Amino acid sequence: MHKRWVIQSFKEPDKVAGLEKVLGTPAAISSILVHRAIETFETAKHFFRPSLAQLCDPFLMQGMAQAVTRLRQALSKKEKILIYGDYDVDGTTAVAMVYDFLQSLPGATVSYYVPDRMREGYGVSMQAIEKAYQEGIQLIITLDCGIKAYASIAQAVERGIDVIVCDHHEVGAVLPPAYAILDPRQPSCPYPFKELSGCGIGFKLLQAFCKQCGLNPEIPYSYLDLVAVSTACDIVPLVDENRILAYYGIKQLEAKPRPGLQALMELGRFAATITISDIVFKIGPRINAAGRMSHAALAVQLLVEKDIVKAYHLAQSIDQQNLLRQSLDHTITQEALAMIENRPQQSKSNVLFNPDWHKGIIGIVASRCIEQWYRPTVILTLSDGQATGSARSIPGYNIYEAISACSPLLHQYGGHAFAAGLTMPLAHMARFQKKFEEVVSETITDDLLIPQQTIHALIPFQAITQKFVNILMQMAPFGPGNATPVFASEKVYARKFHLIKERHLKLELYQIDCMQSYEAIGFDLGGYLPLVSSGQPFAIAYTIGYNYYLGNKSLQLIVKDIKKGACVG
Repeated sequence: MHKRWVIQSFKEPDKVAGLEKVLGTPAAISSILVHRAIETFETAKHFFRPSLAQLCDPFLMQGMAQAVTRLRQALSKKEKILIYGDYDVDGTTAVAMVYDFLQSLPGATVSYYVPDRMREGYGVSMQAIEKAYQEGIQLIITLDCGIKAYASIAQAVERGIDVIVCDHHEVGAVLPPAYAILDPRQPSCPYPFKELSGCGIGFKLLQAFCKQCGLNPEIPYSYLDLVAVSTACDIVPLVDENRILAYYGIKQLEAKPRPGLQALMELGRFAATITISDIVFKIGPRINAAGRMSHAALAVQLLVEKDIVKAYHLAQSIDQQNLLRQSLDHTITQEALAMIENRPQQSKSNVLFNPDWHKGIIGIVASRCIEQWYRPTVILTLSDGQATGSARSIPGYNIYEAISACSPLLHQYGGHAFAAGLTMPLAHMARFQKKFEEVVSETITDDLLIPQQTIHALIPFQAITQKFVNILMQMAPFGPGNATPVFASEKVYARKFHLIKERHLKLELYQIDCMQSYEAIGFDLGGYLPLVSSGQPFAIAYTIGYNYYLGNKSLQLIVKDIKKGACVG
């Protein structure tokens, strides 16, 4: 797929030079830091040396005092408490964390509930409320959901059940009648950081509870491995508090993860150094597979398990479900791509429906379709007599707003800029497809429909010194808001080249004026073999990392794209 290379400007040279002087960082890295608003010694100190002491006071969050007071009351009266969470990674990690914490308290009567993805769908289900009422539940804590569950929470209140909502999604026009709402996106909430994951909101509740009850303030830190997994997999910006939580959570994953995560990491064959990508691509899909293929309660069971042997058996079961998910994913993706190829090429969106597609897979399929056909995409299937689907967007386009513009045709919807879920009557399908295409066509710009490869700095291979790499690695963890720096180099030649699995390029690259050559890998770049083998110079966009193989660690360039000639033009 053709990409537009956009080279980041060398911003504010005086500030770049200042950072070079006080930090000793190379110019290219100093420029990247300035682009990320790291402009002084103090901001650089906070960035390179994150501290848990920098976390905000949890009581700054609107509703926190009420939530903690009600929770303490429930515990003192030995009321039955239900922890309710979504079936994805964020929801299941949040449920595991809050459940595990509360059940460790003397006299607590706590249970958890995760809705069935197929039968109940996203959000707080009426079925769950009725079950809670029948079991005598007096307090429900929702995690990663609830902010738009007006009807079901009103039903709970009518049944005499109080609800504390812990959510991080966009709020609706009318808030649910909960006892307390913890969501920093509420317009009136003074909490300074708005981008926590759902598990992150639950973590703040634990912090506040420990603070008010005089418990050891470090108790919540024992759950940072779960918070890091949720933060990585929910694709929230890795800045401010999220960067701190992910930084220390990864340290815990590397040193002493809880048994469930340890088992998943063994199955994923993790290296000693863990990255956000490792979590997203090796842990996340396995946890999600439980909810997609059977029931997400299995993931919670794994995450709260204390015995490593039992945890490993549970992890193996989930891993088998993930293998089945991968098979279905491939089949449905091929069917969806075939449908797209038969649609008008001038369309600026893709809305596809097949009543036989697996409801638990369609979100992944939407992402796969975007990889091939770069358009905002909605994949729908049949569920309970309605069209139910998942939407995924491309960078720079807010798909939640586009779906909101179609709301008269929808039964319900929710989500954020990059991903959303929706349900509609089958009779509205054709009208939705037409309306969504109209909305996207009117609001998207043509440049957004061409994948962009941002280049953070143009450097020669000579710049890649050990000091350069050491400083670069200290910028991790990388993710949204703190992207892995992508470099570009021109007049590059391939000394060695071959294909791996007929798709990936394995290379040894060099520049004429640099004595050092570098091993490189280009995933899904096999189509560039004629260019790199031609003996002609080319330009590459790449990140810098390490390859771990048979216990050995070696520097490796991960090639993102290749261009004939120079970077510009």
